[in-house]
Amino acid sequence: MQSKRVPAKNMALGGILAALAVLVMSMGTLIPVATFAAPLLCILLAQTVMRICGKRTAWAWYGAVAILAMLLAPDKEAAAVFAALGYYPIIKPWMDRRKPRWLWKGVYFNGVILSLYWALMHLFGMDQLTQEFSGMGIAMTVVLLLLGNVTFCLMDRMLSMRLVRRK
Repeated sequence: MQSKRVPAKNMALGGILAALAVLVMSMGTLIPVATFAAPLLCILLAQTVMRICGKRTAWAWYGAVAILAMLLAPDKEAAAVFAALGYYPIIKPWMDRRKPRWLWKGVYFNGVILSLYWALMHLFGMDQLTQEFSGMGIAMTVVLLLLGNVTFCLMDRMLSMRLVRRK
């Protein structure tokens, strides 16, 4: 049985971009909005790894960054958002082939985000999130979810752009 070898340049690029992603996730606590911006920047890096290095290296990259971010990043909420959504560029081509695309992507995003925050509040006991959401009220929580959907749609459009071409 012949094994598929990954070129050293792909592994080196993946390692450097993984270090950059962990740095972005670790610096995410400096700006309050970085809880959501840092995972999005890392998802764009995942898209770069996916396009240049391929799906196999992208899965390894995602796993390494998710684990390191959960261990090293001070903002655990941002690390959890990346762990929940960071693999989206890898599954995006599969989702783009499903009809209707917008429905599958909407169900995916809302299911992942609602499950993530339920787990963070109820399983992992992040009481500060529970207090934050109860302080915002139901209307503002729904607005936050709607803004998350808009941001996800914009990110999906950005990931569809062919900025980096694979050779």
